[in-house]
Amino acid sequence: MDRRQLLGWAAAGTSTLWLPRSAWSQPKLQDNPFALGVASGSPTHNSVVLWTRLVTEQAPSLGPVTVRWEVAHDAEFRRPVQSGQAQALPALAHSVHVEVQGLEPDRWYHYRFMLGAAVSMVGRTRTFPAPDAAAHRLRLGYASCQHWEHGHYSAYRHMQAEQLDALMFLGDYIYEYGGSSQAVRTVPLATTLTLDDYRARYALYKSDPHLQAMHADCPWLLTWDDHEVQNDYASSTQGSRGPEGIDFAARRAAAYQAYYEHMPLRAAALGRALNGVWGAKRELRLYDRVPFGRLATLHLLDDRQYRDPHACTKGGGPGSSTVNPASCAALADPRRTLLGAAQERWLEQSLAAGGGQWTVLGQQTVFGQRDFKPGEGRSVSNDGWDGYAAARTRVTDALQHHQVSNPVFLGGDVHSNWVGHVKADYARPQSKAVGVEFCGTSITSRGGSNDGLPETLAENPHFVFADRERRGYGVAEFTPKGLSVTLRAVDDVTRPDSGVQTLATFAVEPGQAVVHRA
Repeated sequence: MDRRQLLGWAAAGTSTLWLPRSAWSQPKLQDNPFALGVASGSPTHNSVVLWTRLVTEQAPSLGPVTVRWEVAHDAEFRRPVQSGQAQALPALAHSVHVEVQGLEPDRWYHYRFMLGAAVSMVGRTRTFPAPDAAAHRLRLGYASCQHWEHGHYSAYRHMQAEQLDALMFLGDYIYEYGGSSQAVRTVPLATTLTLDDYRARYALYKSDPHLQAMHADCPWLLTWDDHEVQNDYASSTQGSRGPEGIDFAARRAAAYQAYYEHMPLRAAALGRALNGVWGAKRELRLYDRVPFGRLATLHLLDDRQYRDPHACTKGGGPGSSTVNPASCAALADPRRTLLGAAQERWLEQSLAAGGGQWTVLGQQTVFGQRDFKPGEGRSVSNDGWDGYAAARTRVTDALQHHQVSNPVFLGGDVHSNWVGHVKADYARPQSKAVGVEFCGTSITSRGGSNDGLPETLAENPHFVFADRERRGYGVAEFTPKGLSVTLRAVDDVTRPDSGVQTLATFAVEPGQAVVHRA
C-alpha cells in the first residue's frame, strides 16, 4: 500500500460503525481471536484509543471482520458507557483501533471486544484531567528495551502493583534480529525484513502474558527507537546488524506499518505529513503533547525518524560508535539535528506555550553528556544527544528562553539507569542546571558491568547515580509539592516469577533543578 491507501484503511478501521446484524461479518472461528490481548493508549481528557488484533489460523482467508466493543464504568459491564462496532481489515493485519470520544475527564473505565461467542480479556483505561483542571497526582511509569531473547517480562508483573495512571514506553518494543548468545527465549526468525516478518515478531512479543496484563492495566504513551526497524538506523539511512543490498525504504515502511498495526495509536498519526519534508515518503507521526490538567504537560519525542546520519562512525560503516569529538568536526556542525527541523520547531512552540507545573519530555535515550574517557580528551557515543550536541543546546536554550516550568527528561535505550542534572552548557561544567534527568534501564535487554562506573561518574559530575547491571523500570510520581522517582529492579530477569527490589529513590522540589537521593 502507498501512504494514501494506508491512511484510508486506518481511518476506515477506526470508525464506529452501526451496522444491522445482517451486515456483520462474523466468521465461525476455531480458536481464540483475541490471543494477543487488548491495549489502550493516546489518552486525552475526553478520549482514548482501544486496540486489539485478531489472530487465528483462518486469518489468511478472512476478509473484513466486524468486531464489537464495549466501555463501562465497571469490570462486570453492569454500568455501560458506550458500545459500537469496528472493522478489522486484512490490509492492517485485522488490527482494531477504536477512538472512543466523549468520555468524562479524569475517569477510569473498563473495556472489552467481542467476536461471535469470543470475548477478549477486560482492559482498564483512563482519561486525563482537563487541561485547565487541578490535578493532585500523576503516577507515570517509564520503560524501554524488552529483548525477547534476553529474559522474561516479570517486570511488568510487578508494575501492575504500582497503581500507575499511565505507562510511557520509550522505545525498542521489539528487536528485529535474533540469535542472541545464551538466549533465555528464542525467536523463530533471525532477521525481520518484510511486513509479514514484523507482524510475526510483534505477535510473538505480545503473546507474553505479563506484557498483555500490563497493556490491559492502564493506557500507554508510546514512542519508538531503532530496533522497531533496524539497529542504529537514522531516518532513511540503513543501520547495522542486517543484510546489505536490500531496499531499506521498503523495509522501513513495512516496519512502520507493523508498528501502527500493533499499537493503540490514532489514525491521525498516519496523516500528519510534514509539508515539504517527506513528500510521498511514509511517515508515522509519534511526537505529541499531552496535558495532565494543570499538574503536568507530557511531551513525547521521536529522535529516530528525522535525524541526520551518524557522524564519524569508526570504519565508515553504518550505525554508531564512540567518537573523539576533537577528531570529528561534524559533531559540532550546528546544522545537524536529532529531531528534525519541523519537530524542533514544534517542540520550541510547545515549550513556549507553557502548561503544567511539571514539563515532562519523554525521549529515547540519555540527554546529558557522557564522557567515557577519564582525564584529558573526550570519548562520546555518536548515537544519542552527544552525537548532536548543537541540537541538544537548542533544546536547553529553549528551556531557558521560555522559562519552562520544572523540566524533567525521561529516557531509555542504553540498558542502564542514569540520574542527574540537565546542564545549560555541557562545555562549561559550572553552568547552571536547567532540568533533571532520569534515563531508565531495560525491561530485559542486557546491559554492562558496573566496573569502572565510579570513574565515569567522576568524569561526568552532572550525573548523581548510574547502574548498568540491573533490569527493571521507573515510577515517577508528580504532585504540586514535588517529584518522587523510584527505580525498580527485578532480581533475576531469566525467571518469569522473579522478585523485585527498589534500587534507589530520588526527590525533586518544584522550582529547583536539583536531584536529591531519598
